[in-house]
Amino acid sequence: MTESNGLRQTQGEQVPDWEKRFRAPRVSLPDWAEDAPDRSLFVSNATGTYELYAWDRSSGEQRQVTDRPNGTTDGVLAPGGDWIWWFDDKDGDEFGVWRRQPFTGGPDEVAVPGLDPSYPAGLALGRDGRTAVIGRSTDEDGTTIHLARGDGGAPAEIYRHRESAGVGDLSHDGSLIAIEHTEHGDAMHSALRVLRPDGSTVAELDDTEGGEKELGLEVLGFAPVDGDTRLLIGHQRRGRWEPLVWDVATGEQSDLALELPGDVSAEWYPDGSALLIVHGFEARSELFRYDFAERGLTEIDTPAGTVSGATARPDGSVEYLWTSAAEPSAVRSTTGRVVLDPPGPKSPGSVPVEDVWVEGPGGRIHALVQKPAGAAGPLPTVFDIHGGPTWHDSDSFAAGPAAWVDHGYAVVRVNYRGSTGYGRAWTDALKHRVGLIELEDIAAVREWAVTSGLADPERLILTGGSWGGYLTLLGIGTQPEAWTLGIAAVPVADYVTAYHDEMEGLKALDRTLLGGTPEEVPERFEASSPLTYVDQVKAPVYISAGVNDPRCPIRQVENYVKRLEARGAVHEVYRYDAGHGSLVVDERIKQVALELDFARRHLPRSA
Repeated sequence: MTESNGLRQTQGEQVPDWEKRFRAPRVSLPDWAEDAPDRSLFVSNATGTYELYAWDRSSGEQRQVTDRPNGTTDGVLAPGGDWIWWFDDKDGDEFGVWRRQPFTGGPDEVAVPGLDPSYPAGLALGRDGRTAVIGRSTDEDGTTIHLARGDGGAPAEIYRHRESAGVGDLSHDGSLIAIEHTEHGDAMHSALRVLRPDGSTVAELDDTEGGEKELGLEVLGFAPVDGDTRLLIGHQRRGRWEPLVWDVATGEQSDLALELPGDVSAEWYPDGSALLIVHGFEARSELFRYDFAERGLTEIDTPAGTVSGATARPDGSVEYLWTSAAEPSAVRSTTGRVVLDPPGPKSPGSVPVEDVWVEGPGGRIHALVQKPAGAAGPLPTVFDIHGGPTWHDSDSFAAGPAAWVDHGYAVVRVNYRGSTGYGRAWTDALKHRVGLIELEDIAAVREWAVTSGLADPERLILTGGSWGGYLTLLGIGTQPEAWTLGIAAVPVADYVTAYHDEMEGLKALDRTLLGGTPEEVPERFEASSPLTYVDQVKAPVYISAGVNDPRCPIRQVENYVKRLEARGAVHEVYRYDAGHGSLVVDERIKQVALELDFARRHLPRSA
């Protein structure tokens, strides 16, 4: 790895801690090749841009695989370890083609000649690194899935549908292909189908049938053994995500019934005899081993915090990416060692997170609070709203909130209805009244923050990125008296225009959330669109947007900005040449600095 540009000096002054956190080199959990476990692939920002790296564990050599101005994070290491596939789009627009490169280095080549550029919809590689199942999504075709056999012949289309779908996994021997699909029209809850390489169906599983169309399934992976027809899947039959084993040849389903209170995911141990269980509950996570022979759980010791990824190695050890709000992420192992420690300066820590539970209109709301050490309220307070919406904030390290804390702000993060990790009903609750339900929960936590003495009601900032940016603009329009400033990154601002311009997979999600297209349910799109309420906005507004963003496209942002300009509203806009966020460290630092400066200039001083 090339060492980071690290701790630079600016006009003779030390770089502040908040900037050090962004500049400090960090790494993802390394993926490893099933048939060549010493070969790994990971992502790092070591050069100042997030790129893919190959790592030969036997020699210790690390090599940068990709080098693009706007960075690269989408890569897959073939099971045989000979090839690395990576997705090549244009400046973050997520529309492109797969390329591949030998693990040991060499020129890139188009991985599947004959497939036009598209949005990616999953990839599963055969053991030779040339055979592949490729999912594609376009406005014209919907979703198509193709099989490339690696012999140089044209890829064969094995699946096509207008609704969203994706590649789940390819069996160890290449004879079975698992896909997730939403042919029933509910993009939030997938059904499963297992295909042969010729596209014929082996088995199907659809929990959306039977009258209740709110149960989803997900592919977790085929058993890593030749001829084994067991498929590990996730289901929601008891109101939360849990794993079960489905033998696609016999139809037998083995429900593990783990009796853990939160969401549970799993992956196979390399010999197929056990599962590595990741249990997430109330913004934290833990690991277990489940042995099929004993049908029991054994806890794997990890520190309190969040495990954002884990993998079982052939020697039985487990490597995992761990973090907490106070401590930066690290790749650890159950052997007790740090697996991958990037060179360069280490990131400063931050303050721990505090849990708050607030009674809301739809049930108890979990919020996470950070504030400067020793600070007494009322404080200027930032409500930093997560994206998704099907995501959640956790007890994990985040440089953005830490920057606000460094500048004297309290930070509140709300796991509103729509968030994951609190059961299926909580996640699915926002349908039809999209945006408005989430804001009800945020308002309840805001009320707690003010009445508890934490937050100064005259110095409240609503902010977030993506869906969090959308909720920011919707919030300052529908709750104009509640917020002092609004700072929105890559937001939905004009829901109707966003629908027509966004990538096809998000159109399907919007149809699910709102119950149809803008032409079919115009009143719902109008009620949920920030543009509807733009003339009610009183707070100064800061907006940042990527000009190549396929998720929250730039045209709909410009429509909102024009309305602000027409009424002379206080606002600032920053446009940057990338997509839905930036993978360039300097660019990310610039964006945070602009947000901090906007707050400094527009937030009232304390009385």
